[in-house]
Amino acid sequence: MRVILLGAPGAGKGTHCKKIVERYGLTHLSSGDILRQNRAENTELGRKAQSYMDSGGLVPDELIVKMMAEAIGKTGKKGFVLDGFPRTVEQALELDNILANEKIDIVLNLEVNDEIIVRRITGRRSCPACGAVYHIETMKPKVDEVCDKCGGKLMQRPDDTENVVKNRIEHYYAQTAPVVDYYRTKKLVFDIDANKGPNDVISLIFKKLDNLKRKQKKQVVNNISL
Repeated sequence: MRVILLGAPGAGKGTHCKKIVERYGLTHLSSGDILRQNRAENTELGRKAQSYMDSGGLVPDELIVKMMAEAIGKTGKKGFVLDGFPRTVEQALELDNILANEKIDIVLNLEVNDEIIVRRITGRRSCPACGAVYHIETMKPKVDEVCDKCGGKLMQRPDDTENVVKNRIEHYYAQTAPVVDYYRTKKLVFDIDANKGPNDVISLIFKKLDNLKRKQKKQVVNNISL
């Protein structure tokens, strides 16, 4: 299966992506992770991307597309889940070129109300020492502002403040939401109410992907019979 996971910041893409990968044996391709890996390994693409970031600019689509093309090429027939890519319609068009005769099987679109996104993200607290993450409403530490694992003082990340989160949501609507419309014209989008709890959301995702997998197996059998 070739899956794209879309949704605004705080929609739960990272959480659900891990579970999808575990259940179906797919490769998780996160544009952010791949960018960081290229930088860490000091690849040519990583060095080029770093030069833009050091100057305060955005990494151009061309570099992101090249990184993702390399990563997709390494998955072979295993299948993958794209997380954070494509972010723009231009990137979606380039993805079509990368896949050539292959195609995306489904686009899972996680829909969440803006106020819930703000509450989810602004309520996060993380431990700078060990990286553990908590939430002031849904996943509280045993002692306020103290990490259960290492005793470090919990902090709110600078990009988890309300103004920053609202800006990220606006940016998503302007840049990435049109990608959903692009795939909707291809009849690939499955909308998911991600306002619900994580267990309810992943159950909906699994049900849809299980049905898709059964259809694919049936199609293979029919092709062999012909």
